[in-house]
Amino acid sequence: MNEAKYKRVLLKLSGESLMGAQQYGIDPARLNDYAADIKTAAGMGIQIAIVIGGGNIFRGLSGATKGFDRVKGDQMGMLATVINSLALSSALTAAGVKARVLTATRMEPIGEYYNKWRAIELMEQGEVVILSGGTGNPYFTTDTGSSLRGIEVEADVMLKGTRVDGIYTADPEKDPAATKFEKITYDEIYRRGLKVMDLTATTMCMENNLPIVVFDMDTPGNLLKVLRGEPIGTYVSNE
Repeated sequence: MNEAKYKRVLLKLSGESLMGAQQYGIDPARLNDYAADIKTAAGMGIQIAIVIGGGNIFRGLSGATKGFDRVKGDQMGMLATVINSLALSSALTAAGVKARVLTATRMEPIGEYYNKWRAIELMEQGEVVILSGGTGNPYFTTDTGSSLRGIEVEADVMLKGTRVDGIYTADPEKDPAATKFEKITYDEIYRRGLKVMDLTATTMCMENNLPIVVFDMDTPGNLLKVLRGEPIGTYVSNE
């Protein structure tokens, strides 16, 4: 079971998951757990690009409801993703993994300016590439940024690591009768009105035929199970 199902993946991590048991910021234990799993995945020869949200530090949309200008709020959110990306990069480096932070807007020497071909080149050289700063534009979520980057770098799949172990008929934290999907199509997600990602991100994946696996990243070892093709989480595709 050591053979990987995918050659190149885009791993989407939520900023909130980095909080661990804390109410804010970055939990070093959670960060190190992530780094350990990513190290093992990289050791399997899988090319890995990562996008991290920034909700553990600042969320632009919620900031807008509290009086922040939406554009400035989203820019603050983008910077939060850069902070998380630097933290993960540091944890990976400490674990002996070569990692590189690329940013959607220029901010050398904090990170290298993103372009598709540079990201692919680094992955082919065995580096884990962390793509920060969202799309570089306001009004787009990190889910949309993940979809865009996954399509650009020609990933085989987007792995959406969350704190829930897949997609359910309803919110399992609110509805104990909710049932989990092992597989679901994009069309059915639209029909049922399921909130897997925002509509822009979902549509991009559907139109560009990029499948998604939604799984619980907070359980150590789950990432490796997904990469080996074990039936955990929910697989989303056009078929």
